[in-house]
Formats: sequence, C-alpha cells, structure tokens
Amino acid sequence: MTTRAAGKALVRDPGRVRELAADLAAGRISAESLLLRCLDRIDGVDAQVQAWCHVEAGRALAEARVLDGEARGGRLRGPLHGIPVGVKDVIDVAGLPTRCGSPALRERAPATADAAVVATLRAAGALVLGKAHTTEFAYFHPAPTRNPHDPEHTPGGSSAGSAAAVAAGMVPAALGTQTVASVSRPAAYCGVAAYKPSTGLLSTFGVTPLSPLFDTVGFFGRRVADAVALFEPVCPAHAAPARARDAGAPLTVVQLGDPVLADVSDAIHSALSQAARRLVDAGHQVVPRDACVSFATLHEAQMSSCLYEMSRVHRGLLDLPDGQLSDKLRDALREGGAIPDTRYRAAMSTLDEARRRLFADLRDADAVLWPAAPQTAPRGLAWTGDPRFISPWTGLGGPMVTVPAGTDPAGLPIGLLLNGVPGSDRGFAATATRLAAAMEI
Repeated sequence: MTTRAAGKALVRDPGRVRELAADLAAGRISAESLLLRCLDRIDGVDAQVQAWCHVEAGRALAEARVLDGEARGGRLRGPLHGIPVGVKDVIDVAGLPTRCGSPALRERAPATADAAVVATLRAAGALVLGKAHTTEFAYFHPAPTRNPHDPEHTPGGSSAGSAAAVAAGMVPAALGTQTVASVSRPAAYCGVAAYKPSTGLLSTFGVTPLSPLFDTVGFFGRRVADAVALFEPVCPAHAAPARARDAGAPLTVVQLGDPVLADVSDAIHSALSQAARRLVDAGHQVVPRDACVSFATLHEAQMSSCLYEMSRVHRGLLDLPDGQLSDKLRDALREGGAIPDTRYRAAMSTLDEARRRLFADLRDADAVLWPAAPQTAPRGLAWTGDPRFISPWTGLGGPMVTVPAGTDPAGLPIGLLLNGVPGSDRGFAATATRLAAAMEI
C-alpha cells in the first residue's frame, strides 16, 4: 500500500461535537460506548499515526460510567457531558505526567492537579482520554506524530498529536497550545479546524510555559463548529459579544493583501479565491484590502519576542547534559539569551503599534481572510513547517480560526484563517462559525 493510500485509510471524521452531545444527553448513545469507539480507533491506527503519548483507558472508562450514571439520573454536568477530549502534553492532567515531549522530563512525576482549562472542561462534562504528543517544550523539535493524510508528511507543530488524533478520528476534540503557530498550522496541515482564542483570555495555570506573553490554549475539532463547541464552555463572560445585528445579516470579510503572500502556492491561492466566492454566494461581502502594516516585520518581532522570553523561562535547560535536550531547542535558547532587553522592548512596541493601526483600519470587518501557510504540509518529519503566515496574527493577539478548505493536487489539506479583533471572542466564535459554514470543504 502506498503512503498516500495508507493516509486515506488513516483519516476519519470523528463526528460533530454538538450532535454527539445531544445523543449523549438523550440517551441514544452512552459515554462508555462513545469512549470505546475512540479506544477501538486508537488501537487500529495509532501505531501508524503516533498521536498519543499516554492513553488512560481504565480511568477514562471508569469516568465514562460515572457520567452515564449521572445522565440516567437526569443530571448533566454541562454541554460536553460525555465528550472525549485529548490533551496536549504541555497541559497538566491530574494523575498523568506532563513531559513536554522531552527526554529531560522522562522521569517527571504525575501532575497533582488539572490545568485550569482541563478543570473547566471537566466541569462542562468532558472526559479526558489521554495526553497527545507535542514537539519538545512546544518549540520546533518534532514529535513522532505522522500526518494521517500522508504519513511521509509532517502534521505540523507543536500541537501535532492533538491535530492528528482528531484528523484520524481517534477523538472528536482536543486541546493544544499556540505560542507562534502551534494550533493553527497543525490544524491546517491535518485538515481539521481549530479555534485559537485571544491572547490572555484564558488562564494558563497548569500549562508549561514557553513564551508567557503569547502562550494560549487552543481547541481542535473536525469542523469549526466542533472547535467552537469545545471553546464556548470555557470562554469567560467578559469576552466581548458580537456587534448588534440581525442574526442572519450579511457579514463583511476583508481579504487582506501583503507582499509575503507572493510565496503562496497556486493551490492555496486557488483555495482563497474559491473561499471568497463561496462567501459571496452565501450572501456575505468580501472586500480586498492591502495591509497597512508589514507582515514580514510582524513575524520578525513576534519570533524575537518569543526567543527572548523562552530563553529567560528555560535558561536552566542549557545546563542539562547532552542527550537531554535537542540541538534545535538548545540553539534557540542561546539565540534568545543573546537578545538584549532593548531589542525585546522594540519588538513589543512594533507589535503594539501594528495592533493599533491594523485593527483601526479593519474596524468595518467582521473577520479577515488569510492563508494559514504558503504551502501544504511539507514532506518529511524533521521540519514542522513554515510559521510566517500565522506568527504575525499570534503577535497581534486576536482570535484565530483555522478552516479546512479543500486539498492540493496531491491530496494534502489546505487550511485558511479567519482572524478577529483581540478580546472579541464571544462574538467572533459565532461569526467564524457562520462564515466557516460557507467555506468548509
């Protein structure tokens, strides 16, 4: 069997989160049967995909039976009652070790408490299935995970296992984290959806830091509505609501232009054009507009800020002996350590000024349409892919949605981004869901 044919066998839709939740609430399926379905799929394909570093089958089954008993008694914890969820292995789950994809932490003891986001999802009824592979400390040294669409291609990073687990139908939803492009890019490469909230909206208690200014928990699902269904129960009440309008009123999408887009492949350029046409056909307005800021400059500012912060957070890792840390991460920590305070402050000022200017220029837009990457997932596993198109938006700090938008001629997924104003998450989640319904393939 060719790797491409193997990839087709590895890809499966895990189901719609809201539909599964409705079936669980109505007693049409049980949490135990849904979990067993996930475990059977993991047994069947994870040896090839390698999405999981730890599957807690026994404890998850015990929790599923408790949830089923509560449902039979008419007690539902929340909108995710019985929904299995994977958790990236930089996020604490009580009773499981958080080893961050690094040999340096292979002997780390289990966490004694859930991360805040995990605790909130449990309160909404979600069931933690296990821990998904991450790149080392959520930086660029790759995880062992393969892309389910073609195992010879990267799944992206750093949330490789979370995206691949959803793409392969092993779990309907998963948690990741994004510091540069670590949620949006693996979603695009693996052909699934993701919701990256505004920076600072959610607590990162219990999340191993990389660059605290940018670290943000994100949410994966097969479609945008699935990722949003996982996000909404943890969205704080203070997140800005949608702008007042009729529920079915047309939306305005700006298709932003910038010189960096000259590197976009023909297939992704075509996907952008087709998505714009589908939005117009659905009654929305698509407005082309050149960016008033430089996205190449934003990428440089965001990356240098990350390197500076991670070198301060993880300085102690440089003292580890050879074999405990990848050369890629070691080199990045040294590079970041050489960045002076003045350069860091200048980069932060660049991002702050760009944020002010760009969103003032986009005040008429409900969302911004943008490609997730210049090409589809690269061949090979040593490189997790190009972050240049995502990192500027991460630096700007607004919510970001990855929309599955078809495939290239080789059958590899194409992902597009919808971006919003920082802090607008409660309204933007609904807006992005409406827009994605017209765009998704």
